[in-house]
Amino acid sequence: MSETREAALQSKAWPFEEARRVLKRYSGKMPEKGYVLFETGYGPSGLPHIGTFGEVARTTMIRRAFEVISDIPTRLICFSDDLDGMRKVPSNVPDPDALAEHLQKPLTSVPDPFGTHESFGHHNNAMLRRFLDTFGFEYEFYSATEFYASGQFDEILMRAAEKYDEIMAVMLKSLREERRQTYSIFLPIHPETGRVMYVPMKEVDAKAGTITFDTPEGEEMTLPVTGGNVKLQWKPDFGARWAALGVDFEMYGKDHSTNTPIYDSICRILGARAPEHFTYELFLDQDGHKISKSSGNGLTIDEWLTYASSESLSYFMYLKPKTAKRMYFDVIPKAVDEYHQQLRAYETQDIKARLNNPVWHIHSGDVPKSDMVVPFSMLLNLASVSSAEDKAQLWGFIQRYAPEATPQTHPGMDAAAEHAVRYFNDFVKPEKVFRAPTDKEREALEDLRARLAAWEGGLDAEALQSEVFACGRDRFDPLRDWFTALYEVLLGASQGPRFGGFIALYGVDETISLIDDALTGKLVEA
Repeated sequence: MSETREAALQSKAWPFEEARRVLKRYSGKMPEKGYVLFETGYGPSGLPHIGTFGEVARTTMIRRAFEVISDIPTRLICFSDDLDGMRKVPSNVPDPDALAEHLQKPLTSVPDPFGTHESFGHHNNAMLRRFLDTFGFEYEFYSATEFYASGQFDEILMRAAEKYDEIMAVMLKSLREERRQTYSIFLPIHPETGRVMYVPMKEVDAKAGTITFDTPEGEEMTLPVTGGNVKLQWKPDFGARWAALGVDFEMYGKDHSTNTPIYDSICRILGARAPEHFTYELFLDQDGHKISKSSGNGLTIDEWLTYASSESLSYFMYLKPKTAKRMYFDVIPKAVDEYHQQLRAYETQDIKARLNNPVWHIHSGDVPKSDMVVPFSMLLNLASVSSAEDKAQLWGFIQRYAPEATPQTHPGMDAAAEHAVRYFNDFVKPEKVFRAPTDKEREALEDLRARLAAWEGGLDAEALQSEVFACGRDRFDPLRDWFTALYEVLLGASQGPRFGGFIALYGVDETISLIDDALTGKLVEA
């Protein structure tokens, strides 16, 4: 057994813990189907949001962990529930009123409001796939519309007709009395209007494989359950899909957790073993509300990538998946800097520590070196004081601090500089509020200015930090009040960088000028 596999079998990193559960499912032996199947589901009722990506990213992390501890082949299916009827019109699409007449139609039958694809469902599927492809995920994409219409689901649908009463018994326990009167696991699709119909069944003929019902207009109709004429309600569909595909592992949000016994029971009734599950906490927006595809609150995938690297997003997804996290623009700088801290730590770690490091799971063990010679948070402050409009302005400072760095030799640093300029102009600049120093703060700033004017120690960040400390040590208790003053008076922010490092990066003479502007009131006036 290799050293890596041995360490992985003992690792407390959550992807390895989940991978060991999947391995235990087959006692380490090859499944009859010849592979282990991971699945992730996607409801394309609105534009893909960042939580959707997180589900695929986390499942991929578990899949890669499994491949370290086992030689059993794996597959990952990304399944889109695009046959679902459109229950409400999303608010974040062009001309939403034009979609109102298509309510209750499958999403793949609703016109694309963006005018680029065959349908709204096809558009949203393409959005998801485009983004997953940019991350290099290895997955197979399944469309519910195609899955039902192609006959791949027919065997399970016939079995559902045969086991109709048993499945209904499971479902009825979870429903209110009023809902029970009209509920059916089957939702016929009207052959003329194309709408998904929520109607009670008059007869389910298991032998013929048909259902009989009255349409909303009162017409009795009989349809086969196969061939895409009928779809399953979403809860039965969950369990039936597991049975049809032979799913071994699926994760989903906490809002599904109360339904897990229902999904499992239906899967078993249909003759299959229920998969292993992993329930994660939901993503929240800055106000603590659940991120929703239809309302468009919270961060989108493209918005994160406008201001930071894809790896920083994967890092955010890795952290504490069972803890609810607010996901909005303010979390981006911290995620970027922590990701690079972990990259630097990885270089000196042993195999046990490496397998517990998030970057191993982000990069599937092929971990690159960090080329960030300046932290992202520092770049933001540099952009602030220099009023940077493009990354070239930041590189002028970066290369004085780290002469060996260039955009060509440090592409990650170059991308971060561009991201920092965008982030500063969009989020930091509008919120900057400078204030005048108090008398005590003015005294400390004048002391710092004098020390810098006499400074001959070059760009030594630690030595400069000692000078900053010396100016505040005897004047402020607690000392953090001094650093808060530096940030608020000089940077127009409530928090900021390690100030000695900032001086080394920005320049001693430039910092003196910045202090002068603060002392004369120019920063407040600006």
